[in-house]
Formats: sequence, structure tokens, C-alpha cells
Amino acid sequence: MAKVLYVHAKGGPPVGYALPRVAARAEVHLLALSELPAGSAARTRAWCASAVAAGDADTDDLVASITSRAREVGADAVVTFSEYAVVAVAEAARRLGLRGAGPAAALARDKRLMRTAWERRGIPQPRFRPVATVDRLRNATRELECPLLLKAAWSAGSTAHQIIAAPTDAPAAWARSREVMTESARLGYAELHVAGAGEDFLVEEIVTGCAGEWFAGPGWGDYVSVEGVVTRGVFRPICVSGRMPTVAPFTERAGITPAAVTGEAQDAIVALARRAVDALGLEDCGTHTEIKLGAGGRMWVIETAARFGGAMTVPQIEEVFGLDLVGLFTEQLLGGTPDWPARALTPADARSAAGSLVVLAVDGAGAPWPSRHLWDSTAVIRSAPVGPHSRLSVVEESSLPDGAPVPVYDPAAGANTMAALCLLSADRPQTVVHDLSALVDALPDLLPLHATEGARA
Repeated sequence: MAKVLYVHAKGGPPVGYALPRVAARAEVHLLALSELPAGSAARTRAWCASAVAAGDADTDDLVASITSRAREVGADAVVTFSEYAVVAVAEAARRLGLRGAGPAAALARDKRLMRTAWERRGIPQPRFRPVATVDRLRNATRELECPLLLKAAWSAGSTAHQIIAAPTDAPAAWARSREVMTESARLGYAELHVAGAGEDFLVEEIVTGCAGEWFAGPGWGDYVSVEGVVTRGVFRPICVSGRMPTVAPFTERAGITPAAVTGEAQDAIVALARRAVDALGLEDCGTHTEIKLGAGGRMWVIETAARFGGAMTVPQIEEVFGLDLVGLFTEQLLGGTPDWPARALTPADARSAAGSLVVLAVDGAGAPWPSRHLWDSTAVIRSAPVGPHSRLSVVEESSLPDGAPVPVYDPAAGANTMAALCLLSADRPQTVVHDLSALVDALPDLLPLHATEGARA
């Protein structure tokens, strides 16, 4: 039987979902770069022929550690679904002579390299400048048009985002973003291969989206993501995912599969995603390409990743379209020829719709909750105001335990302040948007008050 080294780190689809699907195609050996979720650790290890932790290897040794372990177990493929391990796994696979994202993997991780590659190919994107010091940030604020968005070059989950409304905001934004990246690293949400990655930033102009021209119904955000895969250097689109509006500054709240755009609009979106992915020169990997939708058909590419979408994007695609992306990709890495879709799938191909909601302590307009609350998955599932044919669940390994305080939302920390991840299934995309919007509004009434709030009352 073929053998796969599964490199686990934070981010990506839940390991309790992904690892069994790899195990259905091969003997799995687990290399854990971060701790397994407590609630699913025992079940996860049960799927593995072996399981070891990487220990305290530094970034210089990480590729060597992955390569060494792959040789020890006789791995025929090395796989990861984590943003933070993509570059290291790609380099390890290259050294081993195995299929992987290839030497260009860093271009789909370092936003500075990514944007520069797109600039050379004339791909529409926000104007930007790489910045390595506060002085360079000040200079960029004079070269670009405010308001600007400062973001970490290696971040994920909308962390370390700061809006700069005027050049005078630059020093405070710089200090806060660096502070957040340090805290993210402490929590395990940091690039694992590149030393000092938390010091790398870029700043970009904020382009104006217009969801109303792309979606027939209300509640949609003004950007989408194209989910796809690269096979031997050839991009294959799978589908387009929609979003609810972000929470300020640009923290993602919910993703919906599929995006309810027209066929003509989807064709244009996918064509731009193809240009963006092709410009990076990837070899064998999943892809997740975010595109901002503007007025008059304008679009801008925001970023591409050399891995499948995170959170519940992959499970949603399996539920909606019946495609096991993890299993198909495992087959591809093992040298097979999986049956990828011949074209990007559309809402007409879907048998249902699904969406995942990041629980943040803000209301539908993005305003902070007036009171502190405790997380209670049972109360949410029991009383959520969703449609009679909708199904709501809580993703345990991506959620706080019941009784834990819901974190106060921090705009700079983004998804680091999430309390839970909810999954909703419904008959069509617009129902998902409606139900998740209703859930956002209802959450403060569904969750018990924090003890400090009771004492205050």
C-alpha cells in the first residue's frame, strides 16, 4: 500500500476531516508540527500507522526534519493542508523527488513576491508597496492613495491588518501590526519555514467593491474565492465560493458554497483566477484565489494560496458537489490521474448549499457586542433561527469548549479572536446567507452572559 507523510500544522480544513480521507487512499504517517486538537487527537492518531511530533526544530531544520521522516517511513507522498507549512512541505517534496507545489511555492505564500509576479504579468490588483520599516511605510503613504491597508506578507486569517487613513497613522499601524504578528506566532499561527517572516509587510490601496452588481440577493460580500487545483502545472478550477461582508477592517465572517453568481460572471471570475495562478508557476497543489468584485465588471486579485481553502471550504465542496478534494489530491500526489471536474462547477451543478460562520463578538454591522458572553454550542444549535430545512452544527475542533468566554473582537487580530466555527447546510446559497445573517443577529441572545456581566447587572 502507498505511504503518505501527513504534515499537520494549524489552519486548513479540520485534521479530523482531512486525515481520514488521506488514510482511505494510503497508509498515513503523521508528523505534527503543532498540537492536535484535544477533542479529536485520539481519533486522529487511530487513523495513522505512526505519529510523531516535530519537537522544537527551528526553521532551518524544518525541511530536513520533514525529509528525514519521509525517508524513515518510506513515504510516496508528503501532504499538508496548512498555510503555514506549505513552503516547507513543497521544498521537502522537491528534495525527495516527489510531487508537490514546486520551487515557486513561496510565490503563493509571500504576498510581496506574489504581487510582484502579478505586476509583471499585468494582472489587475490593488496598487501596493513592500515595506520593511516604518520609514518605508511612511514613504509608501506618500506614493499611494490613502486609505491604505497594511498587512503582513506571510499572515493568514486577516491577522495584523491595519487601515491607514492618513500618513500620520503609519507609526501606530506599524507598531500594532508587528505586535499582532508576535502574538500570532505565540498562538501557533505563523509561517513555519521562513525565519523572521513576522517582520515582512506590504501596504496596498483599498479598492471599492460592489456586491450588488454580482449577486441577485442581499447579504453577500463583495469578493469571492476560486477553489482549484494545479496538476502538473495546469490549473483546473473546481468552483467559486461566496462570502458574507467582512468585519472591519477585513476579517472574514463566512464562506458560502457555491457563490450565487451568473454563468457569465463566473466565467470571467475563473478566467482571472487562471491568469493569477498561471503567473506563479506552481506544479501540483490545491489553490485558493481571492478576487474583489467591483462596479462595471471590474475585478482585482487579492491573493492566491498553494493549498485548498481553509476553515470548512473543503467539507462544503464535498457536501454540495460530492467531490472529495482531499482524497483526489492524495491520489494525484501518489502519481494517479484523479477525475477532477472538466470545468468549474456552478450553482446548477450543486445538489445543495453550505456555509461556515466564524463566530466573532460583533453584530451584523460589525459593532462590538455590548456585553460579554460565554460560548455554548448546545444553546446555539437548539435555538438558532434557521430555516426548517436547514441543518446547523458546530465544528468542535475549531471552537472553544462550552463555558469558555467569547473573546472580545480585536480588529487587528482578526480570526485570532474567533470563538467558534459553525457549519450550515441548506437548499440553496441564498438560504445559507439568510440563515447565517439571522444567526449573527441572534447570537448575543442565545449565549449566556459572562459572570462579570451578571455581577454588573
